[in-house]
Amino acid sequence: MAMGVLTSIFFMWGFLTCLNDILIPHLKAVFQLNYAEAMLVQFTFFGAYFLMSLPAGRLVAHLGYKKGIVAGLAIAGVGAAGFWPAAAMHSYDAFLGALFVLATGITVLQVAANAYVALLGPEKTSSSRLTLAQALNSLGTFLAPKFGGLLILSAAVLSAEQIGKLSPAEQLAYRAQEAQTVQGPYLGLAVVLF
Repeated sequence: MAMGVLTSIFFMWGFLTCLNDILIPHLKAVFQLNYAEAMLVQFTFFGAYFLMSLPAGRLVAHLGYKKGIVAGLAIAGVGAAGFWPAAAMHSYDAFLGALFVLATGITVLQVAANAYVALLGPEKTSSSRLTLAQALNSLGTFLAPKFGGLLILSAAVLSAEQIGKLSPAEQLAYRAQEAQTVQGPYLGLAVVLF
């Protein structure tokens, strides 16, 4: 049972990590970002791994593996839920903040779950268990682009030329509507994480 739960967690963090590749072009279009600004999505996400790995290790050492996994899921759920107000406020900085919190939760999960998978059975088969769990992680990274493409990028996107023909009020309304396309998918992910 524990191994089943853990492999689904590995799947989820692979899935969530790969959704960044969908967010980059989406947020670039919504907020009219240059490439450096758009790549802040990846920098923020993986920067959280760098900045939060030691605190995550301390948290897991304090809570233990099982409670550490629960804490990681809760933190990641808060980060995913943070996409709702970020889209409502139409704020790129709020998106980056929610993404940092989401990545912090995944960092806690990685610290706790990798070690816990190794401890779930005999030491001589721990590498097999880790390989199985990581295979589900890869499945999540394989499926995320399809999911993200269908739910986030499927809306009809106007070209820059078409947007330029809209009035300033229409442009603002269009960009706000595009920002809100991430609300449903990320709220659903937050529910799954919680």
